[in-house]
Amino acid sequence: MLIKRNHGDEHPYWPAGPFKIRLPFIHYRWEMAETIQGMVMFVVSMAMIPLLQKYLGLPYDVALAYVVICGIGFMLPNLLGVPFVPGWITPAIPVVLLFVGQFEPGPDAIRALVALQLMVTAVFLFMGVTRLGSKLVNSIPDSIKAGILLGAGIAAITGEVSSGGRAFNTPISLGIGGLITAYVLFSLSFRDWVEKHRWAKITAGYGMVPGMLIAMAIGWGVGEYKLPDVQFGISSPNFAAIWDYLPFTLGMPGIDLMIAAIPTAIIAYIIAFGDIIVGQSLMSRVDHLRPDEKIEVDVDRVHLVTGIRNLMHSFFAPYPGLAGPLFTGAMATIAERYRYGRSAMDTIYSGAGVFWIVGFIALFVLPLITLFKPVLPIALSITLLITGYLCIAVAVEQIDNATSMGVAGLMGVVLAVHGAAWGLGTGLVLYFLIEYRGKKKAKADEPIHVKEDAKAVD
Repeated sequence: MLIKRNHGDEHPYWPAGPFKIRLPFIHYRWEMAETIQGMVMFVVSMAMIPLLQKYLGLPYDVALAYVVICGIGFMLPNLLGVPFVPGWITPAIPVVLLFVGQFEPGPDAIRALVALQLMVTAVFLFMGVTRLGSKLVNSIPDSIKAGILLGAGIAAITGEVSSGGRAFNTPISLGIGGLITAYVLFSLSFRDWVEKHRWAKITAGYGMVPGMLIAMAIGWGVGEYKLPDVQFGISSPNFAAIWDYLPFTLGMPGIDLMIAAIPTAIIAYIIAFGDIIVGQSLMSRVDHLRPDEKIEVDVDRVHLVTGIRNLMHSFFAPYPGLAGPLFTGAMATIAERYRYGRSAMDTIYSGAGVFWIVGFIALFVLPLITLFKPVLPIALSITLLITGYLCIAVAVEQIDNATSMGVAGLMGVVLAVHGAAWGLGTGLVLYFLIEYRGKKKAKADEPIHVKEDAKAVD
C-alpha cells in the first residue's frame, strides 16, 4: 500500500540512522516515463565495458558482472534518502585512466584502481562523518565553485570534440544526436512548445532518450557504427570468474600504491564536489515550483552514500568511472519533468528511484544488451557533452560580477588543461589576490547590496 504525502511535507520514509529509506510501491509510485528512459539509458552504464577490457584486462562477461555490481550501487542513494540520480565521477575519467594507464592491464592495474577507489572512499566518508562536507559546500566562495564547474565542463566537452575524441571521429551521428538532445533539454523555444503542445511535453519527459536513439539510428545508417547482432534470452554476467579479478584473489594494494593514488583521489573528489553543487542547483531550480513537496538535500548524507558505493566498488568491482553523486543529464531530465506538478511526477524520489531500478533490470535483458552493444560510445559521448554543458551553465549562475567571472574563468581553464589540483591552487591564489576584500569589508557591503536588491524589486 502506497504511503501518501501530505501537501507541503517531506516525502514519507523509514528512518535508519543518518539515512531515510524509501521503497517503490510502498513509499512512491512507479513512473512510466522513467521506465522507458531506464530501458534506453542503461547503455550509459554499459559504456564502461570497453574501458574495463582495455585498462584492467577483463573479459567481456566479467566486465558485465562489474557493471551489474555498479547497477546495485546506482540504486542505493535513492533507497537511502538522496534525491539525486547517481552516476560516475564522469569528468574525472581521463585523470583516472592516466593513473591506471601507468600499470600493466591485469593484476597490477586492478590493484592500482583498488588503491585509488579506497582513497576516494576515505575522503567521502571522512567528509560525511565529520560533517565537513556540508560546511565545505556552504563556505567555498562562489567564484571557486564556478571555477570547478567550468573546468569540469570544459574538460568533458574538449575530450569529445578534440582530435581522437568520439564526437570528432563520428561527427554525423553524435553531432545531430547531441544537438537534438541539447534542444530537448535546454532550448527556450522548445520549452514554449512544451507549454502549448502535448507531443512536446511527452518528448521532454523522455529527456536524453530521443536524441540518443536518433544518434544511434544515424550511426547505423551512415556506417559510423556496426549493425547489431540481436540475440534473445537472459544475459550471463560471469560472477564465478569475477573472483579472479578482485583484491581477495589478487592481493590488496600496498601502502606505497595507496599513497601514490592520493593526488588522483583528491582531484576526483574536487570534481565530485562540483557535481554536488550542480545537484543542489538543479533541485533549487524546481523546488520552489512544487510547494506540495519539501525536498531535503543533505550534503553529509550524499557524502556517506557515495563513500559506501566507492567502498563496495573497491572490493567487488574497481571502476574507472568511480562512484559519483550525480548523473547530470538524467537528473536534469527528471527535474524538468518534476516541475510540471504532482500528476507528472508524484515525488522526486519516484522519478530518480525508478530510473536506475529499470536500468538494473535491463542489464539482464539480452535483446536490449545486444541491440545497443555496437553503439555504446554514443551513450557515453552524449552523456559527457550534456554534463559539460550543464556544468558551464550552472557555473555562470554562481557568478554575479565580472571580477568573480574572471577568477572562475581562469581557474576553469587551468583545471581543464592541467588537472584539478593545479586548477584549485590557481583559483585560490586568484581569489585572495584579486577578489577577497576581508570579512569586515564584506559585512560593510552587505546592507548596500540588500538595499540595491530592494530597489531592483521595486
